[in-house]
Amino acid sequence: MVRISIAIALLATLASCGGEKTTATADGVNTSTQSVADTRNARDLFGRMSTASAQRASPIGSYAKGCQAGAVQLPETGPTWQAMRLSRNRNWTQPSTVDFINDLSRFAATQPGWAGLYIGDMSQPRGGPVPSHASHQIGLDTDIWMLPPKRLDLTASERESLSSISMRRAGGAFTNSNWTPQHEAILRRAASDPRVGRIFVFPGAKVAMCNSATGDRSWLNKIRPWTGHYNHFHVRLNCPEGAENCVNQAPPPPGDGCADAQAWVDNILNPPPPDPNPAQRAPRAALTMANLPAQCMDVLNN
Repeated sequence: MVRISIAIALLATLASCGGEKTTATADGVNTSTQSVADTRNARDLFGRMSTASAQRASPIGSYAKGCQAGAVQLPETGPTWQAMRLSRNRNWTQPSTVDFINDLSRFAATQPGWAGLYIGDMSQPRGGPVPSHASHQIGLDTDIWMLPPKRLDLTASERESLSSISMRRAGGAFTNSNWTPQHEAILRRAASDPRVGRIFVFPGAKVAMCNSATGDRSWLNKIRPWTGHYNHFHVRLNCPEGAENCVNQAPPPPGDGCADAQAWVDNILNPPPPDPNPAQRAPRAALTMANLPAQCMDVLNN
């Protein structure tokens, strides 16, 4: 205990004096061997990493504050999927996520008009904060396009130029004519998978499924309304068994969640009056290395 206390005190002293031991990675980035008071921008550091760490596969931390060790790259093209926007290099994930994509896309390919799935953003090679996303940091989040794939032989340039399609009408209060029973069937299949913790869609889609679902409605609990998500749905997997450094999100509240989704829709159609004295919110600070789990430093340095 005495040695540990001395070591902690020494590290704190080094940090306060600006002293910091660094090492160069294969990507040419100098990264710290310790994270005490490390205020460097985590998004910048993780964004420079082009390959995964040579470690055992492991999601580390929480979905919005973590990283991933030993990631695998989702193949650009599979039997029933294609990864999109390859230039972003965000088709890195955990093995359990690849298994899920394989299973769900195989089911999607059985639906009329669907050759499989187009897969959008997953995570970066070593996870960490991702531009335009609050989560997608530990290899357990996947964006799946609402566009039904007609073919799975898109070129790299086609994957950059092709866009998904919107499902929303009236600002997201309702679905539009692009919404089909096949979309609901795929979402239902995904939400029924025990590996899945949550699925985010725009409010009108959740209400549409609430209105049409028959029989067992328990799967609706995992479908959660959220802003955006009108041209894709966002699947969040639970921490895999044995992932001791992974932090699960709390389960959704009990019930089918339909009343909550309807409240979202009501607020879209009849927005509440603006607060005459709104609280001033400070801009969200960028995550630093000190904000992430200590193991993320090892992921960067590996």
